[in-house]
Amino acid sequence: MAANQKLVVKNIGLLLSGDLDRPILDADTVVAVDGKISAVGRERELDLDGATAVVDANGTALSPGLIDSHVHPVAGDWTPRQNQMGWIDSSLHGGVTTMISAGEVHMPGRPRDIVGLKAMAIASQRWFQNMRPSGVKIHGGAPVIEKGMEEEDFRQLAEAGVTLLGEVGLGSVKAGDEAQRMVAWARKYGIQSTIHTGGPSVPGSGFIDKDVVLAADADIIGHINGGHTALPDVQIRCLCEGCKRAIEIVHNGNERSGLFALRTAIELNESYRVILGTDGPAGSGVQPLGILRMISMLSSLGDVPAERAFCFATGNTARMRKLDCGLIEVGKAADFVIMDRAQHSAGKTLLESVQLGDLPGIGMMIIDGVIRTERSRNTPPATTFPIILKNAPAAASGGH
Repeated sequence: MAANQKLVVKNIGLLLSGDLDRPILDADTVVAVDGKISAVGRERELDLDGATAVVDANGTALSPGLIDSHVHPVAGDWTPRQNQMGWIDSSLHGGVTTMISAGEVHMPGRPRDIVGLKAMAIASQRWFQNMRPSGVKIHGGAPVIEKGMEEEDFRQLAEAGVTLLGEVGLGSVKAGDEAQRMVAWARKYGIQSTIHTGGPSVPGSGFIDKDVVLAADADIIGHINGGHTALPDVQIRCLCEGCKRAIEIVHNGNERSGLFALRTAIELNESYRVILGTDGPAGSGVQPLGILRMISMLSSLGDVPAERAFCFATGNTARMRKLDCGLIEVGKAADFVIMDRAQHSAGKTLLESVQLGDLPGIGMMIIDGVIRTERSRNTPPATTFPIILKNAPAAASGGH
């Protein structure tokens, strides 16, 4: 992105912050300079001079870009699991601006020897750092741990730039004590961990129950509602009560169990732990609208105000994942989704429509202060769309 780029988004009708403590902000304008939010407030109070791009939100809603906490990328914007090109671009059209790899497990011929798995993890971290499909930020390079790994292996991975572990349990390490030792080594070197939860999903994975999850003490309880097969309710409750790690609910899991996990977190007054993912691409396909569907489902069936449900896929995930996005705050990444209620929704407002179970219509996607898409090709059409008043050529780039 070129320097000295200034984006102004004004005439915002509803500003969703991503913060559970204050999910709606009393503001109608956001300013971003060189990809970071520089000001949030009322248009008449802010310095809008020198803007290289100006968007009139036209009274619609602006939210932080959505974060998919659980994906399985492989190479660029191609997935061998469905032999599909463009799945990441399609997810951008579903409001997603950031994705977190839970392991590049679908790579054909994925190496399972220690030298090979480290090499692939480092390569994956590099190629997703260097190549952002349609501008979407992919945090990749998540090795699946295998038996025989030692502390030195985790130190080498961290020194090479790897910051994530793939789902514990997808490889040969399935015992709680062995997983705990490796998760601790990873944490020592700043590598965040996720553990598979529930029944097996792909060849080589196994059944991971509450005892293994609690013993491993990974940072993220991966797909607590199963990917796809969920644990019994009593075990899900035990996980919610027995640790303070992130409670990840995914699209490709058991929906009833996801709602049970949500209600348990609310009962414990720990909604801040709830984060969302798709667990795609998977056998069930690619889910470009998966995060929006999760927000709508949890709001409508989980009796969560829609503005709070959006926080599960933005601020909650950003904080649990230690990201610089997901919140409308000065200094955070200028990643935005501009949306409105879908045409002919029974809901009279965006929030009411989502709480009734409808998906919003997306009118524009912005990443790092750069307009990436206008009207989404995947969501239902919005009632009202934003308008580009000015867009300098340097700010119109589609990513790299």
